[in-house]
Amino acid sequence: MTYPFLKGHGTENDFVLLPDHDGSVHGDLDPARVRALCDRRAGIGGDGVLRVIRTAAMGDAGRGQDAEWFMDYRNSDGSVSEMCGNGIRVFARHLVDEGLVDGSAPIPVATRDGIKVLRVEGDLVTADMGRPKVLGETAVSVGEARWPARHVDMGNPHAVAFVDSLDAHGPVGPLLDEPSYDASTYPEGVNVEFVVRAGERHVAMRVHERGSGETRSCGTGACAVMVASALADGVSGPPAEDLTYRVDVPGGTLRITWTADDRVLLTGPAVVVASGTTAL
Repeated sequence: MTYPFLKGHGTENDFVLLPDHDGSVHGDLDPARVRALCDRRAGIGGDGVLRVIRTAAMGDAGRGQDAEWFMDYRNSDGSVSEMCGNGIRVFARHLVDEGLVDGSAPIPVATRDGIKVLRVEGDLVTADMGRPKVLGETAVSVGEARWPARHVDMGNPHAVAFVDSLDAHGPVGPLLDEPSYDASTYPEGVNVEFVVRAGERHVAMRVHERGSGETRSCGTGACAVMVASALADGVSGPPAEDLTYRVDVPGGTLRITWTADDRVLLTGPAVVVASGTTAL
C-alpha cells in the first residue's frame, strides 16, 4: 500500500505529515511505521510524525474538543507526545496551504493537551500555547556535570538549566547521550533545555527531546525557557504587561511572549518543503 506524505519544519525541527482525514489509512499509527518514516537514512527523516486527522476520528483523545482538526503527534521513536510547538505551526501551515481552513481567521487545533489556537501571518505562525505550569526546582546532569533546573510544563514536561556555554566541546556537548534527571519527578521522561544569556530578553538554547534526542529546535521547550528566563530575571508570575523574549535555537529564532493574562504565545516560521507518496 502506498499513501501520501509531506515534509515540513519549524526552525529546522522537522516532521513527516500524514494526511489521514478520516483515520482509515493508518489505523492506530503503529510505532514501527513512525520509526520507519523518521529514519534519516532508510526513511524520509524527521524528529516526529504529525497525522492530520479530524478530531471526530480520534475517539477518546478527541472527545469534548470543539475543533475540526486534531494533531496526532508521535516522536521519532514511535512514542506518543502531548504537544509539539514547532509541529503545530507546521500543521496549521499545511491546513491553510491545502484550503482545509480559513487562513485569515484564528485556527483551532485539537491536541492531547487540549485545543491550541493559531494565527498565520505571512511567513510566521503564532500558536497560543496556553498557561505555563511552573512546578519547582530540580536538577539535570550530563556525564559528571550537574546543574540546577527549573521544572516548567508547557503541555509536556521541561527541565530548564542555565549553563556557561553551549559549546559542542563543553560539558553539554554530548547531548546525543541521554541527560540524567530525577525519574520520580519525570516518570514519563522530560525534555531538557540548556540555556545561555545572549542579551537583554535574549537567550540561546540547545535541547534534548525525550523520544527524539537532540533536535534543532523545540517550540514548547523555547516557551519553557522563556518562562524560566523571565522568572530568573525577577518576574514573580504572569507579567504586569506582555513580555517578549528572543530565543535562539540551532535551527533559527523564535519569539515568545508571556502575556499579562498568563498565556504563552510562540511565534516563528513554518514551511512545508516536499510532498510525495511512500510505502514505508
